[in-house]
Amino acid sequence: MSADKPLPVRIINSVAPIRVCDNGGWTDTWFAKHGRIFNIGVYPYVEVQIRVYPRQEQENRVILHAENFGDRYAVFPRQERHEWIHHPLLEAAIDYMGVPAELAVHISIFSEAPAGCSTGTSAAVSVALIGALDQLTPTHLTPLEVAYTAHRIETEMLNQQSGIQDQLCSAFGGISYIEMFDYPYAAVSPILVSNATWWELERRLVLIFLGKSHSSSSVHEMVIRGLEDAGPENPKLEALRRTAALSRDALYDSDFDALGHAMQDNTEAQRNLHPALISKDAEQIIGIARAHGALGWKVNGAGGEGGSLTLLSGPEMTRKRTMIHEIEQTNPLFQCIPTYLSRFGLRVWSQPPDGSHASDWTRSA
Repeated sequence: MSADKPLPVRIINSVAPIRVCDNGGWTDTWFAKHGRIFNIGVYPYVEVQIRVYPRQEQENRVILHAENFGDRYAVFPRQERHEWIHHPLLEAAIDYMGVPAELAVHISIFSEAPAGCSTGTSAAVSVALIGALDQLTPTHLTPLEVAYTAHRIETEMLNQQSGIQDQLCSAFGGISYIEMFDYPYAAVSPILVSNATWWELERRLVLIFLGKSHSSSSVHEMVIRGLEDAGPENPKLEALRRTAALSRDALYDSDFDALGHAMQDNTEAQRNLHPALISKDAEQIIGIARAHGALGWKVNGAGGEGGSLTLLSGPEMTRKRTMIHEIEQTNPLFQCIPTYLSRFGLRVWSQPPDGSHASDWTRSA
């Protein structure tokens, strides 16, 4: 390494999965008050790497490199600039966690999941970043504490609408049944299945990105106002809650037909909240999937324009590949994102700068 690039004293790595097939979504929110959610943690994961230096070795104490956006810049404490400027979620997390005064850091963040994919990527970024920054302190957060810290930053510091399921899925990974008993407090139950069921589910799942970033809209605001006025026992919310338990039971029984029906039921329950939550692009993909024998389809996240769908194919591999090919040929924006089920949630580990003796300390949920 050249003289003008001092060797870091430590390198911290962390990864966290995104989520798909969030049956029961919308019920993990403040206006639902209680909920049941089924979701699946998958790779591609979010990657964070922090290179740690003595304070005197780096002109700016915090450098942030958001690789997906091509942004690299100095991050200053909020009291010095009065607002979070470029990437508020990342900068707020750095402010919340802090960097010890005697250290300087270079933070790199990357994900192969497209931005705005409606797969909880922002939550995974927060979880991975908080988990890595946590290693700069003498005490360490549990995965549950990391998830709630990520949620607190998004809702309290940034005043954004956010359920709790994405952060919990990213922190714990795997296939989860989440029972939110009093917003935002929830219990996470891993769904443990045989290897054969795990492998078959992994083989059948298909993630289709619509090619346009999802963002909250007036439709979402309208849905939230309606649900808030109707209260937590609204039958529309209860219909969503039911799909989570149906999904859990289907996997325990290795019943992919039942899982597919639960996914379809959830999509129809989303449509019942507001027809615009199932976009025309999503309808087109659902039509192709149905024609090729898919068992289920779930509009990921809250729904609306952009984002992605999770499809559950039938048993024939060739038919699945033909379905994906037709979807991608239908619209050049449609893209299949390869996924693999994540057996782990947040993972954090340290290594010396030359990589020769990675520490034996590793944390995973």
